Amino acid sequence: MTKPCIICVALTGSVPRKEDNPAVPVTVAEQVESAHEAFEAGAAIAHCHVRNDDQTPTSDPERFARLKEGLERHCPGMIVQFSTGGRSGAGAERGGMLRLRPDMASLAVGSNNFPTRVYENPPELVDWLAAEMRRHDVKPEIEAFDLSHIFQAAKMAGDGRLVAPLYVQFVMGVKNAMPADRPSFDFFVETLARIAPGAEWCAAGIGRHQLEVNEWCIAAGGHCRTGLEDNVRLDRDRLAPSNAALVRRVVELCARHERPVAGPAEARSLLGLRPATVAA
Repeated sequence: MTKPCIICVALTGSVPRKEDNPAVPVTVAEQVESAHEAFEAGAAIAHCHVRNDDQTPTSDPERFARLKEGLERHCPGMIVQFSTGGRSGAGAERGGMLRLRPDMASLAVGSNNFPTRVYENPPELVDWLAAEMRRHDVKPEIEAFDLSHIFQAAKMAGDGRLVAPLYVQFVMGVKNAMPADRPSFDFFVETLARIAPGAEWCAAGIGRHQLEVNEWCIAAGGHCRTGLEDNVRLDRDRLAPSNAALVRRVVELCARHERPVAGPAEARSLLGLRPATVAA
């Protein structure tokens, strides 16, 4: 298979802490440094959260602005993808940073259970976030935690609330949500191809499922997400020393399956993104 594989590195998220792994980057400076290492290792997308200095998640636009500026300066061409997830804020606060015009932003189009709470994505909030992304020319990455989310994304593309072609991420292995199950993965891939022709897709395997889901994606012609947000270990006995180490592991899988790794320009072309912002 000659189709390039886009590697997304999820730098920090809102759950893993330095107590879990000292390599988890928290400050903006730490995230820029970690992203630069991952970029040089082969990552074309940086999935971004921001945190306060005490490690608590936030939707602070000023911190997002500093992170975006640092990534554009030190990782030229890398695709900047902001998270609009619910752990960092509530309601419209979750999309307050979209006016900064990142290349992409995550968008969950439905609700589901998380380990200890409900991840609430009510229809009116989903529609508002989608409208903000269209307004600021931000491409959504649809985070599908459930089969219904794929159907909802296709419906939204059909009625104009989302711009086709879609980019969909299957999130697998979150407790109380979709398990990391190979027959289910295959069905999700087949279903997306059937109801949203031309869509690109990737998948995230949470925790111990990261490596196996990475390999499923590469073998099936999709793209990959890795990083310390989803998994802080290389294996049962070893902590991951960096985001870059997890990216290099995906690069090795691509070589094994004879998939080239997409550079930033290739990734932008595959996803239909605007040209990269050139830092001053």
